[in-house]
Amino acid sequence: MLNQKVKILIVEDDPDMSELIADLVEAEGWVPTCARSAEEADAILATDTMQLVLVDHNLPGTSGRTFAQRLRTKVDIGIVMVTAAGSAIDRVLGLETAADDYVVKPFEPIELTARIKAVLRRTIPSLKHEKDSERDHSRSALHLGDWVFDHDAHQAVCLVDRSKTLTTAEFALLEILAETPNQPVSRTQILDRLGSESDRYIDRNVDVLVLRLRRKIERNPDLPRHIKTRRGKGYVLHTDEAELSP
Repeated sequence: MLNQKVKILIVEDDPDMSELIADLVEAEGWVPTCARSAEEADAILATDTMQLVLVDHNLPGTSGRTFAQRLRTKVDIGIVMVTAAGSAIDRVLGLETAADDYVVKPFEPIELTARIKAVLRRTIPSLKHEKDSERDHSRSALHLGDWVFDHDAHQAVCLVDRSKTLTTAEFALLEILAETPNQPVSRTQILDRLGSESDRYIDRNVDVLVLRLRRKIERNPDLPRHIKTRRGKGYVLHTDEAELSP
């Protein structure tokens, strides 16, 4: 069960929506704190530690997207955008801001809590399996430079810095590529898989997502060893055990 001491900051200017989300958070055993603006949220974060932030896109003053972008550069924290914006372009802004996930209003309570749980499991070390450092990685585990990806355990672990994590979208992309290592996966195939959960992805955002994943996985993102581009074919994931093609 997820740690009941998890603190979640809700940045939402609509008091009714803020109260609704806070009730959902409390029902799961988490501790909600509410802010009505990015500026108020900054003040809270300056004095208290949160494990996840739920951010409305449309906020008075500084926008939720700008707040999320700034937050991502300052602290390693789970970020879920919650917004009424419904266009295809609006729905990809979560990727642009490096948010971990994106929920569109009106949402089903079970959807929001499920997405929160998924992000918490991926961003809080104490909620991951205790035996990361002791795990006997099987032949199914993929070694990617300083990282080990274990599909069965649903984990991507950085062996040299356990504080590093992948966002939900980054991990989803890695899973897709890892299903057929050393074989190219087209952008269309990636979009089909990502789009199975949401229509918030568009073609160019696959490239954005690949770039973000390279920056974390690759020792030199400009000369990627593991996540390579195959012109006209898409992207291919090479493992350390595989014979790397030119």
